[in-house]
Amino acid sequence: MKHLYIGGYGPGIVTGDGELTRIASPSFLAAHPDLPVLYAVGELEQGWLTAFRAEDGLSPLAERPSEGRFPCHVAVHPSGTLLAVANYGDGTLSLHRLDERGVLTGAAVALRHEGSGPVTDRQEGPHAHQAVFHEDVLHVSDLGTDEIRRYTLDGEPLEPLRLPPGTGPRHMAFAGSRLYVVGELDGVVTAIDGGSRVTGAASRAAAGNQPSHLEVAGDFVYVANRGPDTVSVLRADDLTPVAEVPSGGAWPRHFAIDGDRMYVANQHAGGVTVFALEDGVPVPTGEAYEVESPGCVLPV
Repeated sequence: MKHLYIGGYGPGIVTGDGELTRIASPSFLAAHPDLPVLYAVGELEQGWLTAFRAEDGLSPLAERPSEGRFPCHVAVHPSGTLLAVANYGDGTLSLHRLDERGVLTGAAVALRHEGSGPVTDRQEGPHAHQAVFHEDVLHVSDLGTDEIRRYTLDGEPLEPLRLPPGTGPRHMAFAGSRLYVVGELDGVVTAIDGGSRVTGAASRAAAGNQPSHLEVAGDFVYVANRGPDTVSVLRADDLTPVAEVPSGGAWPRHFAIDGDRMYVANQHAGGVTVFALEDGVPVPTGEAYEVESPGCVLPV
């Protein structure tokens, strides 16, 4: 890791050495796969997308509307030519082309959606939460409609993956052909591989858990749990529990794994806590970064 960028709901993007770039509500960040370019969504009623040159600090390259309300996630295709934004507020997914400099170019494509779910106060309409590129198919978790929406890179809709009513799919990750997704509303992790599905609890907590982020690393699946304020470790093959440790703060909204280190953004504790991974289990190092309302951690 050369740099650590932290976004969230404070005054802007903060680096690991404390440098601040002011931007409104940069709740999620993504890096270009080849160029020193960083992308941030502004989680606002009228959502924004900003591209930064990431050399000797951050300098704005371009910005444009996210085509929806309250964008909460941004992802870049491995080719570095396409970017996707998930707008939580109205469920809109937007696609943005990138030129050879990593700059936003051409007109955005807005993919609207309809639908709802049984949890009436959370699923009154579509809520796109995360976008993931996998084998040139764009997967979008929709908390409001209990679906993993799927599109071609040109925005043509494909058959979605449907989850049980009330799941509230939030974040997901692939390991080969296997897709892992965590439900914010039901607290369940589901592994999908073709027609096969395996499930496991995201936390030992009997109630009050609102899982946020999920990642797969090696033989393990990691899940951040808001409410219990923990990080769970599950076996990737059968989703049985391995460990569950305190997140080092309150309301762990996101985490990132970089080598043998895990960085946990505790949104309501004003800090990012650093863990060492020992045999796959997060162990506190005593290190932390003080950041107001962190929501996303990006080591690059």
